[in-house]
Amino acid sequence: MRDEPVVQVRNLVKRYGPRTAVDGLDLSVAAGTVTAVLGPNGAGKTTTVEICEGYRRPDAGTVRVLGLDPVAQAAALRPRIGVMLQSGGVYPGARAAEMLRHTARLHAHPLDVDMLTERLGLGGCGRTPYRRLSGGQQQRLALAMAVVGRPELVFLDEPTAGLDPQARRATWDLVRELRADGVTAVLTTHFMDEAEQLADDVAIVDGGRVVATGSPEELCRGGAEDTLRFTGRPGLDLAALLTAMPAGAAAAETAPGSYRVTAKVDPQLLATVASWCAQHGVLPDRIAVERRTLEDVFLDLTGKELRA
Repeated sequence: MRDEPVVQVRNLVKRYGPRTAVDGLDLSVAAGTVTAVLGPNGAGKTTTVEICEGYRRPDAGTVRVLGLDPVAQAAALRPRIGVMLQSGGVYPGARAAEMLRHTARLHAHPLDVDMLTERLGLGGCGRTPYRRLSGGQQQRLALAMAVVGRPELVFLDEPTAGLDPQARRATWDLVRELRADGVTAVLTTHFMDEAEQLADDVAIVDGGRVVATGSPEELCRGGAEDTLRFTGRPGLDLAALLTAMPAGAAAAETAPGSYRVTAKVDPQLLATVASWCAQHGVLPDRIAVERRTLEDVFLDLTGKELRA
């Protein structure tokens, strides 16, 4: 049933010797969505995804992908999923085009290889051995190999790492088209704007656990101190402005002619500021509402110290 999660992880544990990489992690991925799994280095996100792909065995907990155990029922699962690894999975001496065509022949109803090659800008390097491709070309080939089999579910590990802006946008467009066709995608990324642009749901992982989940909008809204900024002539009477504001509001001129209002931002506040400006002969050059970004949320939850 479509209402059942495509990926269901419960109380997952994975240890490497004395180190616990995943410590009781729970994760659910809805059908037909893009879910971004975010976390600092060493948080456990890659290990979790590799367990879902069937490359690693969990030490405890349950994992079901498309209703199947990814280890015990790997033969039934693998034809239904696509996997884009961070590195590896391609013979170093294989030419890009022949590797993609070989992967396509492993599937019953693959995408058109020529179309996919053109779409991802690989047409000019089809005869180039994999080891001689640039990092960006290797990434695009790995993405093509992950989706050429028309998977129901695709795992994308850092899909745009090392890509130029044009290739990055092409990758985003392809992910959106996959979702529109009903394909579920799970991606790991260090690019917060990528998660904001692509993800329906975000899971932030730290210390081997999911510490926050929700849509990008929900995560950025929760606990945010809203700020409204506008520009006008310098030296406005902010005390007079505050008399029109709700209780608890604050206002400051952060630079000559640049103003910040801190309060719960809603349509009424925006109308109040605009009306006050009109009454005092102020024509704002710009009015902007600011909220926390996903990067702000990520750093609040995982800290700002560097990770090894």
